[in-house]
Amino acid sequence: MDFNMNFEDYESLPTSNVTTHMTAGAIAGIMEHCVMYPLDSVKTRMQSLSPSPNAAYRGVGEALYRMVTQEGLLRPVRGMCAVVTGAGPAHALYFSTYEYLKEFLTTKMSLHPQLAYGASGCVSTLIHDAVMNPAEVVKQRLQMYASPYKTCLECTSRIYKKEGMRAFYRSYTTQLTMNVPFQSVHFMMYEFMQGVTNESRTYSPIAHVCSGAVAGATAAAVTTPLDVCKTLLNTQEERALSSAHQERVTGLVQAARTVYRLGGIRGYFQGLRARVLYQVPSTAICWTTYEFFKYSMSKWKSENSENSSSPPNPPVQSNLLSSGSRWEGIGNERLGERTSADQQGGRSCSSSVVSGGVYGALAFNSVGEGKVALMEAPMSHR
Repeated sequence: MDFNMNFEDYESLPTSNVTTHMTAGAIAGIMEHCVMYPLDSVKTRMQSLSPSPNAAYRGVGEALYRMVTQEGLLRPVRGMCAVVTGAGPAHALYFSTYEYLKEFLTTKMSLHPQLAYGASGCVSTLIHDAVMNPAEVVKQRLQMYASPYKTCLECTSRIYKKEGMRAFYRSYTTQLTMNVPFQSVHFMMYEFMQGVTNESRTYSPIAHVCSGAVAGATAAAVTTPLDVCKTLLNTQEERALSSAHQERVTGLVQAARTVYRLGGIRGYFQGLRARVLYQVPSTAICWTTYEFFKYSMSKWKSENSENSSSPPNPPVQSNLLSSGSRWEGIGNERLGERTSADQQGGRSCSSSVVSGGVYGALAFNSVGEGKVALMEAPMSHR
């Protein structure tokens, strides 16, 4: 596959094709969440404000090791089915919305590129989180230590029966409060890094990996306090609620107060290292996968379009006939000259015909059309 595509070609190929964006985005979202899911489980555990003594971890490596050795090999991936179910459609809408708005705001509204990227990221986040939030609730309930739920279906059913539909969107405003600045910083940093590492804006996997990693790390570090509040709202951690003498946490303000009451300023940065370690490869995988499928699908559709629109080749027979007529005329003209000479020199007419035919063939061959020329000699001879 040819990876040398200039900026105009690369950027113009997919912008009008929503299917390309949605398919590439869905694959990228699923890949991102599935590959990095074990670290996401560790991050959720480490953001616990009142962890069980058996789940008090000093680092990411220790947390992952103890989860595997004490709770089973597959414990770090419990709840992945919820992510797969939500990430596909959520990221499909996320990337297609972002690409459309980026194109619209920069070309038709003439908005400054960085502002257009930030605004596009905000709007796409609103749509993404509306789809993804219920999956996040189920996922984090299953990730917690000593979770009473065994499967995604059981978790969803029990949450709905006990807490109602509102439980799946209890953290939606917090999620938006966190993700709107997160995605704005993320997209602006990604596009900025693309300008540094990939000025020509060609398909460049290394540039996409580096840009995605830096964008993910920066956005994750800035928004960690809000992520801690979101985790508390999603999990409704019983030990934390008991320590704070509360039955339930219902909003961002109350969640922020609870975090401060239990952990002080430091509490807002619980799991910071795990969150950054998760987001760096996660964002790099997401962008690299998205750009790869965006490039591949767009290139394939472009080539098919060119093939279907190219004019059919002219019939070979007509070319041969027209070429034969043209060069046979030259041969006949030379034949006339040679016949006069032969008559004067006493040569036979038949040898003159052959000579004329061969001369015409050689004249035709001199302009690079030898295949037709070789066919013309016997035609003149006959």
